[in-house]
Amino acid sequence: MIHSENPHFWQIIDKLVATANVVIDRPKGSSHPRYPGYTFPFDYGYLEGTTAADGQGIDVWIGSLEAGATAVVCTVDLVKSDAELKILLGCSPEEIQTIHKDHNTSNNAGLLILRPQQETQQ
Repeated sequence: MIHSENPHFWQIIDKLVATANVVIDRPKGSSHPRYPGYTFPFDYGYLEGTTAADGQGIDVWIGSLEAGATAVVCTVDLVKSDAELKILLGCSPEEIQTIHKDHNTSNNAGLLILRPQQETQQ
């Protein structure tokens, strides 16, 4: 887990999120289309009009808070043979830990980058 004290990083993330529509294509409680054994613990989607490493929109997890970006997870997935950045929007500390755990399995690794606490409260 990393705490990013780089305000420029978070300003850029905030601008990216502010200029894109969030599309929730996998609501909380739904099953993954390719891995039916996995149920999404929170709303999951992407930023419309953006592009991630997989050629799709940048992935986002949506938590229960009204805050903006609270963290990011950099993932490496051996099953899909890819690496991605996932932005966590409005996630509580408990939600962040659940998401981080979900991205760290036998075939996946996720590096969690937390936003400094004072910035998430603005």
